[in-house]
Amino acid sequence: MSVRLLIITLNTVLFSGSSLSDQVHQTPFYIQASPGEAARINCSHSIQSYNVILWYKRSEDRQLELLGYMFLTNSYPEPGVNVMIQGSADKDQICTLTIKELSVSSSAVYFCAASYHSAAYHCCTAQKPHPLLKTNKLL
Repeated sequence: MSVRLLIITLNTVLFSGSSLSDQVHQTPFYIQASPGEAARINCSHSIQSYNVILWYKRSEDRQLELLGYMFLTNSYPEPGVNVMIQGSADKDQICTLTIKELSVSSSAVYFCAASYHSAAYHCCTAQKPHPLLKTNKLL
């Protein structure tokens, strides 16, 4: 007897009170596959300065599980989750979630969310030292 899995995908954006969800795109809408196979879901967004794609799984009991995220081109899957995240989280780029070795417990709703990491805009600021500090003189 062959078991087929149905994976439904949705898309959203993590930005409270926003109408930006129409700028996040996820394909395909659904996947039908057999246990042991891999499934791939693509996500992209067209939101300027957003640089994070988060991947979630919502199972039948409606529990949300963070599968991992992509920051720019760096992948951060959650420990113990059988997924791979590849691509880029930049605007108009594609981020792909691969669910490896599907099992019956893989049947769920999967969705991506676009966000931004504010530290990316603050981590690299530089301030020119005061000229007197360069010479070890106190003001």
